[in-house]
Amino acid sequence: MNNDHGLTWSIDTQTQPTTKNVNNLIGCPDFHTKTTRHIMILAGEPSGDFHGAALVRSLKQLCPGTRITGIGGKAMTGQGADIFFPIDKLSAMGLVQVIKQLGAIKQAFSLVKRRLKTDPPDAVVLIDYPGFNLKTASFIKQHYDIPVCYYIAPKVWAWNSRRLDTIAKFTDHVALIFPFEIPIYKAKKISATYVGNPLVDEYPQSLPILDQDNKKGLAGDLVIGLLPGSRSAEIDKLLPVMLDSAGMITKRYPNLRFLISSGIRQHEERIKHIVFHHPNSDLCRIVTGRPKQIFDRANLLIATSGTVTLEAALNHVPTVIIYKMSPVAYRLAQLLVKTKYIGLANLIVGRQVMPELIQDNANAGTISETVLSMIPELENHRQQLHQVRRRLGLPGAPKRTATIIFNLIHKHEVKNKNYLPMPKVPV
Repeated sequence: MNNDHGLTWSIDTQTQPTTKNVNNLIGCPDFHTKTTRHIMILAGEPSGDFHGAALVRSLKQLCPGTRITGIGGKAMTGQGADIFFPIDKLSAMGLVQVIKQLGAIKQAFSLVKRRLKTDPPDAVVLIDYPGFNLKTASFIKQHYDIPVCYYIAPKVWAWNSRRLDTIAKFTDHVALIFPFEIPIYKAKKISATYVGNPLVDEYPQSLPILDQDNKKGLAGDLVIGLLPGSRSAEIDKLLPVMLDSAGMITKRYPNLRFLISSGIRQHEERIKHIVFHHPNSDLCRIVTGRPKQIFDRANLLIATSGTVTLEAALNHVPTVIIYKMSPVAYRLAQLLVKTKYIGLANLIVGRQVMPELIQDNANAGTISETVLSMIPELENHRQQLHQVRRRLGLPGAPKRTATIIFNLIHKHEVKNKNYLPMPKVPV
């Protein structure tokens, strides 16, 4: 696809992340840092801040003098980004909260527009948060000549595929993080590259398959992790069901214990309240912080659908995926969502390697039956999860994305006769 910056770069048909196209684009063999290069990164949610931080780190490794500004949180700030609007004002969960935060969203957009005028960047990077970021991309392309790269693009493979037209019109390149996105962007002739998945960098090594004697829990017996989600509504709806199923499972395995993940500190009191008032509270212990602590201890997980289930797959922990929403929302989802599965691991492999229990099936009886059927076959379920890592490929997504961004800047500078040498990129 030819874009406004003279960048010809069609998507690869292969499903492994590649640096082949990156190397072909490097037009100058010598690189000298330009201390005034400025990249604006816009991440509106905690997950975007997390992945944005890794990208900031890679950008500064490739070009130490680069200045990063944008919307983000503590993770990006920790890597040296100058955050002009914090994500804690934007991270709305649910329709009511979104409505309440419309003022903050409008304020953030106005600030981005002001910054584009008073402190124009050499490139803008959009991370997820599509409602805000696609509007921003449209504004940029209508008023400025600035390269735009989308990293962690909208989930057009699940719903609202019309966004592809907006992406094609208002972005210069898309850094894809799922191999199954490749044919979608290829069909639309959108300039894109599969860079790999950043979670492979977070969990870079294939963990050894621990046998039951080495992967013990609180009392030397099986441990099941309960991951109730990252949103208040999910926790309120699904944690009680998880606790109900825990009681049923322990009728078969009386010594089995449960670890409940409280990954977001703001939800810790909510989780404690639900657990304290539940009759099965004595079976559980709450673990705060990253879910990796639970992955290392648990033999099996019951998890709310989301990115954490992909993290579980990369840690080779068998998982039952559950999800439940209001009847109206579910009927709407049936009309709009186009995927066969909701679990990322299942989408990546192309078949069900993690059981999915959705809506009416997400009840304590069905959950407990599914878990009980999996326990004797845990080793087989673990082995199936190896396919997820193989499909995602090698680590290095943030570095590949950083290279793409510098290439976009370079092509833009060459087009405008504002030539600056490109970096030698280690591959």
